[in-house]
Amino acid sequence: MDQALLNKTTELKKLLAGMGGCVIGFSGGVDSTLLFALAAEVLGPRALAVTATSETYPERERREAEALAERIGGRHRLVVSEELDIPEFQDNPPNRCYYCKHELFGKLRAIADQEGLPHVLDGTNVDDRGDHRPGRQAAAEIGVRSPLEEAGFTKEDIRQLSQAMDLPTWDKPAFACLSSRFPYGTAITAERVRKVGQAEESLRELGFRILRVRYHDSVARVELGQEEFAQAVGPLRDEVGRRVRAAGFTYVAVDLQGYRTGSMNEGIAAGTP
Repeated sequence: MDQALLNKTTELKKLLAGMGGCVIGFSGGVDSTLLFALAAEVLGPRALAVTATSETYPERERREAEALAERIGGRHRLVVSEELDIPEFQDNPPNRCYYCKHELFGKLRAIADQEGLPHVLDGTNVDDRGDHRPGRQAAAEIGVRSPLEEAGFTKEDIRQLSQAMDLPTWDKPAFACLSSRFPYGTAITAERVRKVGQAEESLRELGFRILRVRYHDSVARVELGQEEFAQAVGPLRDEVGRRVRAAGFTYVAVDLQGYRTGSMNEGIAAGTP
């Protein structure tokens, strides 16, 4: 690691130590895994990771989160998130994530109060500032802190430090909950989420790592990493189509632009909440 990253790491550990205790929203992704590992190192049992389970969070991700927590050795708990019961979330407006995060952070705050832990933390980093993230409003309202961002960590910093700490998530592809696969204004239901989740899981079984299956009614728009595109339109084309149709879609389209973070935000007009 270079000196700049070492300095950020020292600052992050100081921030965590000064908190005295925390509950961490732990998805098992790159960011929250690093945050949990450092918090467990600095705070010991005063750091509690909480993973929210719901229809929008694949079972595979839950299993990975539990395995990571065991590897880290810190305290870990599961909580049920019920965002699909929120009418505003189901309607899928551009600020959909606000309702999900408000529900989740509210539960984390209640756990923190029960445990006598002063702070609720999330894995937001400096690079997250540029995207459309209405969940940040919910975090601000509930007083959630983002120590990675406070210490100046970029996504690349997080991956480098994770690799240095031998965390298996250092090169894990980005993941967002399955509700992010739906165009704004398209209602999110448990059945539709199941279709998307089944399609993605079946493609991962083929070896694809960087992918999204975007829901467009009877059409599944598949986004893939550049290095995986050729497989999907070449030797695996028929199998990709078969598996996605088996999940309940009529048509399968492979997006020529490939995977990109927040592609469902591309149609949001400037200034949309």
